[in-house]
Amino acid sequence: MDDPERYRLTLTSDGAVVMQGWWPDRATGERKFRSWIGSYGGIAEARVVLTERGFDGAEEVLKEWPEA
Repeated sequence: MDDPERYRLTLTSDGAVVMQGWWPDRATGERKFRSWIGSYGGIAEARVVLTERGFDGAEEVLKEWPEA
């Protein structure tokens, strides 16, 4: 069974969470990652991070913008 919240996308500005989204598949998460950069990348101190939640509940960063 797919986890509907396996891939999480988080947009922050100056360290504060502005919005988040969750998807069951990586392709959607990556598409939204690119879309959010285009839509919200102009926000002051914007940061977009895509993570994957493992079966143990731990999250791994897959992509981040801007790159660290």
